Amino acid sequence: MCRWVAWLGKPVFMEDLISRPEHSLIHQSRDAHCCKTAINADGVGVAWYGARPEPGIYKDTRPAWSDPNLLQIARQIAAPVFLAHVRASTGSATSYNNCHPFAVGRWSFMHNGMVGGFGKLRRRAEMGIDEDIYAHRYGATDSEAVFLTALGLGLDASPLDAMAHAVRQLEGMAAEIGATPGMRFTSCWSDGHTLYAARYASDAFAPSMYYQRSAEGTLIVSEPLDSDGGSWTEVPPNTAVIATQADFSVVPFMSDVATPNVVAQGEMPRTLSVTGA
Repeated sequence: MCRWVAWLGKPVFMEDLISRPEHSLIHQSRDAHCCKTAINADGVGVAWYGARPEPGIYKDTRPAWSDPNLLQIARQIAAPVFLAHVRASTGSATSYNNCHPFAVGRWSFMHNGMVGGFGKLRRRAEMGIDEDIYAHRYGATDSEAVFLTALGLGLDASPLDAMAHAVRQLEGMAAEIGATPGMRFTSCWSDGHTLYAARYASDAFAPSMYYQRSAEGTLIVSEPLDSDGGSWTEVPPNTAVIATQADFSVVPFMSDVATPNVVAQGEMPRTLSVTGA
């Protein structure tokens, strides 16, 4: 499994989350605590938003702890929104195109989890990607396939519904070939203005996800960046988090995706506001 960090708020230097904390993302790349695999050495990547609508992207196949360029970028770049990821492959090769985050246009996406039996259903899954979007299929991961499927299902118009439909579509393919678990999905995606994150699994073992809120902004992580864990709120399974500069909400995810519920461009889904931590 993989580890990741996402930030939205006042601009902060990426090193404040990637390398400086006691249990930073770089530390997690060689000593993760909340996942089956403690070592996440199959690549690293960051996506950040600045003056342009599309994200800047840096990726490398080296482990995060041995990537000096990552440290330099993290030290020099301050951004109001960024996503960072260290990878532990569930089967696909260690290559630049398989490293997260993935990006198309204004969207960036990163994932921790798996589509069950993806090696057997990859061809069918790729056939479910919209033809105009398939040109962005650079790698071979199940994660990128989920992302591109969601883009074709209306990610621009309805970010949560489209992602839920993509997850259900790939999960259904896994179920048809008897793969278990069919889906494990803890993921974060952004258009540069809003962070979306969701935690879901076909079984009882949804990969971990936590958030922390402050006056400066919202931090969403796959596991806490410190050892005490007291200031972190665990996101329940089958739940999504939506964060903007002004609002924060927690909503159900995958509760009912039998039919699309597409909202108008720019409209936020109905949410339950959350206050506190």
